[in-house]
Amino acid sequence: MPSKKQSLSPQKSTASSQSEYSAKHIQVLEGLEPVRKRPGMYIGSTDVMGLHETLRELIDNAVDEALGGFAKNVWILLNKDGDTTVVDDGRGIPVDNMKGFRKSALEIVMTKLHAGGKFGGSAYKVSGGLHGVGASVVNALSKSMWVEVRRNNKLFRQTYERGIPTSKVKEVSVSLLPKKMFLESLSTGTTATFVPDDTIFSTTKFEFETIKKTIRERAYLVPALYFHLYDMRDDQTQEVHYYFEGGIQSLVEKINENKIDLHKTVFIRKKEGDVEVEVALQYNDGYAENVESYVNVINTVNGGTHLTGFRMALTRAINDYGKKIGSLKDEEDSIVGDDTREGLTAVLFVKMPQDKIQFEGQTKGKLGNSEIQPLVQQIVKEGLGVYFEENPSDGRRILEKVYLAARARLAAKAAREAILRKGALEGSSLPGKLADCQEKNPSASELYIVEGDSAGGSAKMGRDRKFQAILPIGGKILNTERARLDKIIEFEELKNLIIALGMGIGESINFEKLRYHRIIIMTDADVDGEHIETLILTFFYRHLPEIIKNGFLYIAQPPLYKIQSGKTINYAYSDAEKERILAKPAAGSKTPTFSIQRYKGLGEMNPEQLWETTMNPNNRVLKQITIEDAEETDAVFTMLMGDDVPPRKHFIQTNAKQAILDV
Repeated sequence: MPSKKQSLSPQKSTASSQSEYSAKHIQVLEGLEPVRKRPGMYIGSTDVMGLHETLRELIDNAVDEALGGFAKNVWILLNKDGDTTVVDDGRGIPVDNMKGFRKSALEIVMTKLHAGGKFGGSAYKVSGGLHGVGASVVNALSKSMWVEVRRNNKLFRQTYERGIPTSKVKEVSVSLLPKKMFLESLSTGTTATFVPDDTIFSTTKFEFETIKKTIRERAYLVPALYFHLYDMRDDQTQEVHYYFEGGIQSLVEKINENKIDLHKTVFIRKKEGDVEVEVALQYNDGYAENVESYVNVINTVNGGTHLTGFRMALTRAINDYGKKIGSLKDEEDSIVGDDTREGLTAVLFVKMPQDKIQFEGQTKGKLGNSEIQPLVQQIVKEGLGVYFEENPSDGRRILEKVYLAARARLAAKAAREAILRKGALEGSSLPGKLADCQEKNPSASELYIVEGDSAGGSAKMGRDRKFQAILPIGGKILNTERARLDKIIEFEELKNLIIALGMGIGESINFEKLRYHRIIIMTDADVDGEHIETLILTFFYRHLPEIIKNGFLYIAQPPLYKIQSGKTINYAYSDAEKERILAKPAAGSKTPTFSIQRYKGLGEMNPEQLWETTMNPNNRVLKQITIEDAEETDAVFTMLMGDDVPPRKHFIQTNAKQAILDV
């Protein structure tokens, strides 16, 4: 809808016209125009992440129908013409006129912010979505959109352009849905099709894998809801279907599928008032913790009061059970929270009324409701107490696992204190191998972790010592996937790295003390270099994941080739780039002659070359390490770096043809 400017007659003022500020300068945006003016306020960004947020909003509207018990299926169709469709078999958005508006409820929902069944508290007791304004926001940010509603054996449709209706809500006889038998048989439900506005978004192409992750996550959270994803943009249709009868129990078992579990999955569910708490947990024989938390269908990646309540309950319940059966004699034997995390896989799912949720921050990554902590704590503690009573053998196995973690914690503490007596694990005594930078501001400092002393020497000479620090790593480090903290601290190369970073490890971690906000792994471009790179990534992922989550970890990309023709030198970072350089037409129509050097290692480059190709911020290529799919990432590290050989062998055999061998 077009904006309207409202103005009042300004009072007389002696101030100059340039400094005048009166009501006539105030712009009132009506309808959906605020969304188009400030899209980032509603979907976070206008890049690929914001694009996928629009689709998630429509998916979550369909999921809300399932949470209310009205829908059994959700279809997502990536169509050939560039539009995208979300279909559910729920009740269908009401199409009758709303009192006081003289417009259909469908039109109000699609064109007004904060209009819908989530705000009155009657249509949806529990709902997801980023801000509860999903359909109208998606409509505002779409070049075009149409919605079909099936209700009372009738079919209704309305069309829109950039949030503005281009037709009335009217009954129609033929659906615009793609000709799919399962869609044509629907008797009730809502269909929403939209084309993202390319004047708003930097890209309008949806990623199949990203959508798969979105619907898989929701399929685990809402048991017995079918998700169907069809990608029809190419000649050959891709499709995936998700359905999990076991809900979050199935998710825990999926995360642990490549690990040896110690007991059957513990499942706790209880409703108190209008809040329902579900917990599924299972210990495995590994050392890493993998805990996920959700509020409705929102992944609270930064935890919150519900997760705090869960952790407190877990520690208290295990301590109480240990004392009850006589394993813990006194308070000195008591375990602490960190002991209960080793090998723990758990999913916490809280469902509560949308209008009562208090999130911290715009992205809703952390729950802030203070009343949820004691509620979750009570429900989980009582549930675990009952489980231990009914399954004493499982209870004892969990106790044994936690006691081992406690002993390892004490051993690590002793090792850390021994190191502190010799030098320092945290503090001013930096390792001798570290060539530190002059800059003391972490946000302006970067640390290169370099393979080998030779390359480390070149890097030290070629760097900009004002802001670049160098730490050589000699050879292949300890595989920390299956190593306890005491062994990690005793390993010299890792001890040096921990000291250089400055934030500690284990229970002594203090992220505020991290000395560098850009940590760059730089290894040779060969098999050994990639192995060392994987070992370093394993250490960060398993023991310092906050560095990755905050976007501080990178991998340097040294060139593969030096290509020289006369006095002209080019560096190629891939075989494709090498071919492009060789194919460039020569000046003066002379056929050029090239000298090509294939770099086998960083040590083959002199300090000037290393700086110019790999360390100079103006020229270098860095890959930032991120975690897009926590379950998949955990599974890959377990498979590649764990003790279980068959899954790793299968992976190698499956992917062997993709390997590029430099022989």
